[in-house]
Amino acid sequence: MTRTAVSFSRGLALLVAATFFMENLDGTIIQTAAPTMAREFGVAPADVSVAMVAYLLAVAAGIPATGWLSRRIGIRPVLLTAIVVFTVASLLCAFAPTLTLLTVARVLQGIGGALMVPVGRLAVLRDIDPVDLLDAIAYLTWPALIAPVIAPALGGILSDTVGWRWIFLINLPFGVAAVIAGLVLVPHTERQRDLPFDGRGYAAIALALVLLTAGAEGLSAEDARLQLAGGAAILVAIAVGWVAIAGSRGREHALFDWSVLRLHSFRAGNISGGVYRMIITGAPFLFTLLFQLAYGWSATVAGLTVIAIFVGNLAIKPFTTPLIRRFGFRTVLIWSNLLGMLVLAAFVGIGPAAPLPVLLLLLVASGVFRSIGFSAYNTLQFADVDAADTNNANTLASALQQVATALGLAVVAVFVRASTGVSEGVTGSPLPGYHWAFALAAALLLIPLAGAFQLPHDAGARATARR
Repeated sequence: MTRTAVSFSRGLALLVAATFFMENLDGTIIQTAAPTMAREFGVAPADVSVAMVAYLLAVAAGIPATGWLSRRIGIRPVLLTAIVVFTVASLLCAFAPTLTLLTVARVLQGIGGALMVPVGRLAVLRDIDPVDLLDAIAYLTWPALIAPVIAPALGGILSDTVGWRWIFLINLPFGVAAVIAGLVLVPHTERQRDLPFDGRGYAAIALALVLLTAGAEGLSAEDARLQLAGGAAILVAIAVGWVAIAGSRGREHALFDWSVLRLHSFRAGNISGGVYRMIITGAPFLFTLLFQLAYGWSATVAGLTVIAIFVGNLAIKPFTTPLIRRFGFRTVLIWSNLLGMLVLAAFVGIGPAAPLPVLLLLLVASGVFRSIGFSAYNTLQFADVDAADTNNANTLASALQQVATALGLAVVAVFVRASTGVSEGVTGSPLPGYHWAFALAAALLLIPLAGAFQLPHDAGARATARR
């Protein structure tokens, strides 16, 4: 059945963006509060990481089912239920008396988060007119840009002032407001009540994503045994994912329809864009480590300084859509990759003696190019997707973005560990190692830069057209 394109609802887009922000924020916000939480629970600070990993694994496991649930049950009930589950789980996290119960509540919270993000985006994009796509994505992009940057500082501030439980309690008013707004704004959609569930496909894809996420966490750990286990988990994840893809081709009612990858714009948005997301997701983490471990700054000062990236994100946001409309995806992505690469490369020659204004200026510039590239890739991936394929493309894009996010921090951690290990052994200082880590991160951006040059000049033209 052909569906008529409609103008997107800004109210719905803002609602979904708010739920995105809650989900993105809760992925890492407890990191800086871990020492305080550990003291209260009577465990080692490193043990608290199980609550963060549990959340990420639950998100990874839930994503593959979102497309089927949206079609089978309907977007409105799934999204509203996800918000309720996330909010109730936040309350349970806030009052958890033990680390075990906190971890269980975090799993529940992760399931809610896994449904909120893809289903919320589908609610906005499902029948959208292509000319409105850039504006809609602009609303949906800022949470993924801002939340990872402010989460460490916000978690530390809340933990030190009103207590770590407020990290979760702040979700309650937003969750309640989101449910009320959702009852008004989220549209009813048709349901495919007889749509069978591809259990075999779900099990394989979910297992691959969970193994990949767990493996990335293992690679980020300091324990050599966990690093080895993490690497093995990633290899198994790749094998399982390959089997899942091969097994689903040609199967009726497969969980994913991989044919959408035939679209050049979708491939570019998720393959070149995946490498781009991997680097920019890990960049705030890399900056924080540089300032704390190489420059000798406190965690609070480092966290607050990195918020300069957020300033760059906000400053350029009103101009991102006009820039893409004026110059097109190809030109914008070439320059955002090139200039983003130069900002990372600039830190190769900078040490703790650098003037703070110079560091802040570079961080703001990083935020500017990060925001432009993120918006461009997130829009490009849907620019040529027909309305009938939006559900499938959205679910597949969510899974691929989970891969990029999981690998982002792991790649940075591996870069830092390898390069600083060598530099400390040779020079006695970790700083040269961080310089190498920044050089490697900058070099990786050559991959999406090359992909941007391969885009046709009219790539995503449907989305850059004007009314």
